[in-house]
Amino acid sequence: MIRPKPTQIPRSLSSMTSCSLPRRRNAHCGTVPILLAATLLAGCASLPVSGPTAHEIRTEAAAPSTPYPFRLLEVDTPTSVPPAPAIPRSTLSTMPPQPTDLLGPGDVLNITVYEAGVSLFGTALHATAAADGAAMDASSSAEKLPPVRVDDYGYIKVPFVGRLRAADHTAEELQAMIQNGLHGMSQDPQVLVSVTQSITNSIMLAGEVAKPGRLVLATNRESLIDSIALAGGYRGDAKDAVARVQRDGQSFEIRLSDLLDMPQQDITVAPGDRITLVSRPQTFSILGAGNRTEEVTFPRSRLTLAEAVAVAGGANPNAGDAAAIFVFRYVRQPDGTDQPTVYHVNMMRAGAYLLSQRFLMRDRDVLYIGNARANQLTKSVQLLSQLFLPLATVRSTVGTSIP
Repeated sequence: MIRPKPTQIPRSLSSMTSCSLPRRRNAHCGTVPILLAATLLAGCASLPVSGPTAHEIRTEAAAPSTPYPFRLLEVDTPTSVPPAPAIPRSTLSTMPPQPTDLLGPGDVLNITVYEAGVSLFGTALHATAAADGAAMDASSSAEKLPPVRVDDYGYIKVPFVGRLRAADHTAEELQAMIQNGLHGMSQDPQVLVSVTQSITNSIMLAGEVAKPGRLVLATNRESLIDSIALAGGYRGDAKDAVARVQRDGQSFEIRLSDLLDMPQQDITVAPGDRITLVSRPQTFSILGAGNRTEEVTFPRSRLTLAEAVAVAGGANPNAGDAAAIFVFRYVRQPDGTDQPTVYHVNMMRAGAYLLSQRFLMRDRDVLYIGNARANQLTKSVQLLSQLFLPLATVRSTVGTSIP
């Protein structure tokens, strides 16, 4: 058998084969892999990970000084489940329902004057009757004045009567005022005032409603839900809508889904209110060692932790730790500050699945699934395998070529 020449072995493999060939005894050959493995195992913390482990989160929460201090709460009993978010209550100033025909600046009025005997305002009614061939009492007449707008100061002008204060009066009160002004100039005058365009007794609706614009209140007892329904309703998904009511420099916001779920929180709108419907979906973020990492919109108005974990696909069986389920959020304190708070749920316990059904997620929550501690060792073994597999391959290849 012809032995291959030494030059036939590539130089790049000569150093590897010198440690792998059994016929060569090198005291340092076994030391190099051991030192390399020890170095890799000692540097496990530098391997790529998707976030801290449960132990690291507890350690940081207990540290006396940390750049980002937070409070860690264990959710392991029914009393430790955080309370559901409170539905906001209206702080708007309230007032008793006003008359629906209350007048104010901007209103457009129709004024009709009925007279008996000598007429001050012409004989339009007589001319109309004569053209139609109808028989009428020649001693009576009626005249409809041109539309009158209440000026910015709340006044109107009526022929033969002069300037009258219309604002803060009802249509009936204005009728009596005009009628009194005509006494002595007309024989038994009768006045009828109707509102053609009401600005005072209306509200404005804007935003994501089917028919935005001015809405005249028919009873002055309409609620917020009634007003939105009269405007055609919300154009999107009700769970994503927020209704904002502005009144006398004050503002109040409430989710449309909360109004539908708890109608007792509905409020009565008042003339002059401005109602805006905006789309503001509730979202939560999925981070860590789950089966998906993204920002997710609430599929319904209220979402439990159990449903959020299901949306996340649970802990990744190759990297995640079901005992390390965390929810990061800011909790509003009585003094108005926000307390960074982290809730921990160990879903390796059967009872945690029941507790998670009472744990309600909030808008902007972060659902974090911790990394398993054994995951770092697994990654180290995989890295060692990637390094030493070529050596084993070379040894097998060169060993079979050398008798």
